[in-house]
Amino acid sequence: MIPDAGTHIVVQPFELHLGPLTLTGFGIAMLLAFLVAQYIGQVELDRRGHDSEVMGDVLVGAVVGGLLGAKIYYAILYHDPRALLHTAGFVFWGGLIGGIIATAAVIRWRGLPFTRISDVTAAGLAAAYAIGRTGCWAVGDDYGRPWDSRWAVAFPNGYPPSTVQNLIEQFGITNLAGRPPLEVVAVHPTQLYEVAMGLMMFWVLWKLRDHKHAEGWLFGLYCAMAGVERFIVEFFRAKDDRFVGPLTMAQTIAIVFAIGGIVWMQARRNTGDGRPGIYAKAGG
Repeated sequence: MIPDAGTHIVVQPFELHLGPLTLTGFGIAMLLAFLVAQYIGQVELDRRGHDSEVMGDVLVGAVVGGLLGAKIYYAILYHDPRALLHTAGFVFWGGLIGGIIATAAVIRWRGLPFTRISDVTAAGLAAAYAIGRTGCWAVGDDYGRPWDSRWAVAFPNGYPPSTVQNLIEQFGITNLAGRPPLEVVAVHPTQLYEVAMGLMMFWVLWKLRDHKHAEGWLFGLYCAMAGVERFIVEFFRAKDDRFVGPLTMAQTIAIVFAIGGIVWMQARRNTGDGRPGIYAKAGG
């Protein structure tokens, strides 16, 4: 990362070469994200008096379902089935939905309540999101709209490069028309916005991990906050997928997630019949 003539910041893709093996910043971040989420889930299950061994299987479900969901969503969004075979092109909502479906299936197979496992993984999901977005920053993916600021960032070798041509053709940024097609444009570093908001979500969820509500309440809070976070950051993203009026497809899904999270929190607000608290009963 180096200054460019004092006007903005230039970021080159991060790669780590280990002999014939090349690790990208995105790959490293994704690996750390999954491992951190698993670790937090294990720690919380142990602390609450439950068996944490299941988290290994949950991790496998999250990896498979998350990556498949992210790729399928991307292929559908851009009408490009060939994207399924590319290493680039992952979409957060597809990954989250695919991960939830796959882990729910694993949890059901293991004969455990989804509410218990989802509650302990809520904080881990927020932490994983923040870590994962550092990978997007490292490879120059998922950046924002053009920005005239000393804090703006240019990605000359991003995925794709933040050139005038790419911003017009792929993201519909029409106010760049007339500028040289290969000119590299500085943009909002939305990946860092998401890292910051992800860390804020983690802090809130971690502070509330001893809540007195029924199992699953914390997962509802995560869904509500994730929806709000995504809704906000979409205003800064370089996007061309308007779905409902000025709202993007991601914002529409974000609204559904936020409302669903609030409804879920209300349903799990009080303990009672079929709604146990978060701690295992002594001798249970």
